[in-house]
Amino acid sequence: MRKIPAALAVLTLATVGLAGCSLPGSLTGSSDCTRTAPDATTVDLVTVDGSFDGVPDVEVYTPFHTDETVFADAQTGEGTPITTAQQLVMIDVTLVSGTTGDVVAATYDGEQTRVFPLTQWEQTFPTIEEALHCATEGSRVVIALAPGDVEAETAASVGLAEDDSSIAVIDVRKVYLSQANGRNQFNSGHGLPTVVRAPDGRPGIIVPEGAAPSDLVVQTIKKGDGPVVTGEVPARVHYTGLTWAEREVFDTTWDSQPASMTLDAVVPGFAAALEGQTVGSQVMVVIPPDQGYGDVDQGAIPAGSTLVFVIDILGLDAAP
Repeated sequence: MRKIPAALAVLTLATVGLAGCSLPGSLTGSSDCTRTAPDATTVDLVTVDGSFDGVPDVEVYTPFHTDETVFADAQTGEGTPITTAQQLVMIDVTLVSGTTGDVVAATYDGEQTRVFPLTQWEQTFPTIEEALHCATEGSRVVIALAPGDVEAETAASVGLAEDDSSIAVIDVRKVYLSQANGRNQFNSGHGLPTVVRAPDGRPGIIVPEGAAPSDLVVQTIKKGDGPVVTGEVPARVHYTGLTWAEREVFDTTWDSQPASMTLDAVVPGFAAALEGQTVGSQVMVVIPPDQGYGDVDQGAIPAGSTLVFVIDILGLDAAP
């Protein structure tokens, strides 16, 4: 079987070109995620070998045809599960023609920054949500794709005819949390903001009446058990920020997708709130002006503002 470099570029660009979108998905989050696959008899016609670190060796009886999406796990990882379509994932894909048995596209280039919500991959593979629901980081998933299960322009660009079936082998390299999943922590402190959460994890912040504290305040609301944020690599976070005086949100990632942040690219108070925290944690920080934007207007933020942020730490990115 062969790998065609041009097809690799087409498949990668078909996904990268969607960066910046955030589309609604049909998957729902669950702390008890159960992976259920349909009758995988069709997938038994496919043999997958090779290291998880490289392009898999895929053998298939040809001509191969399926009328519906069927999937099975060739390898099951022990990492974070994919529970929502908005979760950020890093996956590698090998696409094999059901007619010829040839590899027509593959994304294995060692790139560690191809991080997208699953909804963006859905634009290329419309049934990928179903096939990867509850799949865990470290898994290798074999998907039998019916005609039409690869977006038409992409299919044509890699040489798949309209009535061709295909096989996708997906290596789930990294899965980011959809929201902080750590243990709730007790915090004391009179006169500080209160945080409430929607079922999807989106926080609401209630700022009390009265003067803002003059010193930096950091509270860990949920304590995760993941890796520590050291600043050596970027942290991937959801955050919501508002000003104490106006009590209005001036910025949030919950309307788009999580942000990748380095500690040297944020105001000192935000960096102090992140450093030393663990993945899976939710942190509330009150930042006085001298550790925020000081006496300078910053867009919608008036000069001299005390800032309040709630930050969900979802994962760590690869080193730049």
